[in-house]
Amino acid sequence: MLRKRLIFTLIFNNGFFAQSRNFRLQKVGDIEWLEKNYKFENVASSLDELVVINASRESMDFSEFAESLTRLVKHSFIPICAGGGIRCLDDAKILFDNGADKIILNTLIFENKKIVLELIEKYGSQSIVASVDYKNHDVFTQNGSHKIGVDLKKYINYVASLGIGEIYLNSIDNDGTGFGYDLETAKKLVKDISIPLIIAGGAGNEKHLLEGLKIEGIDAVATANLFNFVGSGLENARKWIISNNGNLAQFD
Repeated sequence: MLRKRLIFTLIFNNGFFAQSRNFRLQKVGDIEWLEKNYKFENVASSLDELVVINASRESMDFSEFAESLTRLVKHSFIPICAGGGIRCLDDAKILFDNGADKIILNTLIFENKKIVLELIEKYGSQSIVASVDYKNHDVFTQNGSHKIGVDLKKYINYVASLGIGEIYLNSIDNDGTGFGYDLETAKKLVKDISIPLIIAGGAGNEKHLLEGLKIEGIDAVATANLFNFVGSGLENARKWIISNNGNLAQFD
């Protein structure tokens, strides 16, 4: 049986990392704050993957984001998926050149299928992750600000048909609440797709993570909760999940 994954998500916004609730961002600290308070060389040992999303709204400065990404890579030996604001092959190249193992796409998937297929052809489907943000059963792009008018189930099937490697499914309603994932929606969607599904939005403790991991068809759970999992929070969560029969790899 393939092991499932525990993923931590960092949200970058105009030079600072942020905490998100229902896609409203609250500034927490810059890369120096993150290095000092999170010590990623220790945190990463409890993770299977790190996702870093550039949610900058005032200006999409790829050089600033890439610099922070490079510093994160120095402290981590796990796969890193990065994205946000990717609109062309050159944008993707900057992230790959600065340490990303995968890229995560959102608005581009809806607006420019041609570029998405070119990225898949150049880097391989395993290197491309689709971020799907939804509220109720409506899909949103542009950092959750634009409703595209396509039903969630239909859109998920469209994304899967492109040959993308996996889907990062994020509930806007549950995002940052700490009340748990939208598991009912995830359960319905996994029946119709064969590509890996990551669920995000709502995890506030290790029990929420385990609930997601135990659902057949869900390959990974992600949390962006900087405060609930600060210090040894992620390490303790992983140990607890494994001790309660969660299907995660046990690291030495």
